[in-house]
Amino acid sequence: MRMRIQVVFEPDDEGKEPIVEDIFSLTRDNTADSMIGLSLEESKSIVAAIQQPMVTRQLVEMSKQFRHCDHCGKRQRRNGRDTITYRTLFGNLKLESQRYYHCDCCKHDAKTFSALALILPERTAPEFTYLQSKWATRMSYEETVSSLEEVLPLTTCSSSIHRRTLSTAERLEAEISENRATTIEGTPVDWAELPPPDQRLYVGIDGGFVRHRDEEEQSGRHFEVIVGKTLEKGTDSKRFAFVQTLDDKSKQRVATTLKSHGMQMNSDVTFLTNGADDVRGLPADLHPNADHILDWFHIAMKVTNLKQIAKGIAVEEQVNETLNSLDGVRHRLWHGYVNRAVDAINALLETCDHASAVDDAFCRLHRKLSDFRTYIQNNRDFIPQYADRQQYGEHFSTAFAESAVNEIVSKRMVKKQQMRWSKRGAHLLLQVRVKVLDGDLRGKFETWHSCMAPQAMESNSAMSC
Repeated sequence: MRMRIQVVFEPDDEGKEPIVEDIFSLTRDNTADSMIGLSLEESKSIVAAIQQPMVTRQLVEMSKQFRHCDHCGKRQRRNGRDTITYRTLFGNLKLESQRYYHCDCCKHDAKTFSALALILPERTAPEFTYLQSKWATRMSYEETVSSLEEVLPLTTCSSSIHRRTLSTAERLEAEISENRATTIEGTPVDWAELPPPDQRLYVGIDGGFVRHRDEEEQSGRHFEVIVGKTLEKGTDSKRFAFVQTLDDKSKQRVATTLKSHGMQMNSDVTFLTNGADDVRGLPADLHPNADHILDWFHIAMKVTNLKQIAKGIAVEEQVNETLNSLDGVRHRLWHGYVNRAVDAINALLETCDHASAVDDAFCRLHRKLSDFRTYIQNNRDFIPQYADRQQYGEHFSTAFAESAVNEIVSKRMVKKQQMRWSKRGAHLLLQVRVKVLDGDLRGKFETWHSCMAPQAMESNSAMSC
């Protein structure tokens, strides 16, 4: 069996004959081992062969608008031809472009211009950039190259994908206004006129660490990435992430995420954080009705760590006594008795002072207890009665934010991808990855490029070439 694939171009003028071009031919025999349907290589070749004449004729029609001056209507003088490379999902196209002299009726920065350079200013198809950016957030740049080249008739490189992904991130960054001292808008009088909020919005904020690329030039081997996730009943969660030591739009970034949930100035918002110094001040001045809570998860983890150290004490009686004291601290914090918990920690510190000369485990316990006391004192205003919150079904832990650290940072930058990052490269990649996980990246590209919108695609598919 032989099959021939053709493209038929039907002119708008009814009197003209359609133009038929042969683009591909296939041959199949009737043996059992014959290929059924299309192979991957055949399908790639067919799509690439269809696109070349299609794009060429499209651009020929589009270029006709430049034959005459827009101002005076005079015919433009030609100035030779040049070649432009247009990168698409189905291969790189070498397109011949007509150059023209600018008309003398107006002043121009240059004497000549290329018609296709005006039609294709980015030189890359929007869907190609979208797919590269999306895949690059899920796997390494090298693996993205391999995956794209395996399923599509194209040739690219990791540096090209890296450049376009960061370019997409910079475009997303440009949409966020500069950071301000506060993001609160309006006055209490204005807020009173707003419709009542439906329900409370919870925002979990946590941190993760990424290995730094320039270890010798930095004080540490890692830098911290701040990650956040929203939680509201009946709606999909939204995420945000940034390198705080690099980002100057952190509050505006969080505020933009909250507004994507339809947040108003009279909405009820609860921030749950790990209580770290670089995170504690982030919720401030973000919202007039915002509550800040130190999440229980980190308190429980710190107490668990202290108990593990206490188990290394040599005398068993002292071990049991210390463990019981730590359980008492945990119980007091669970019920919001911060002063009593600090008193219990101070008592434990005195015990460690007396016993540290005999047992090294008490020295380690004393150091960790001192840090824990400072941690509790710095966050004492943000420690509620966790038992009451649990009883009334309110969130008191950033467990959902912990999962966000794993899906946003760890899966791409830490666990599976053993690589080092610059702060700028990590920050920009995170902006694209967040949009991919939220399912918003395609919508952004449709906003930037109207040809990617569903209405435009349906209209183009219905049109005859």
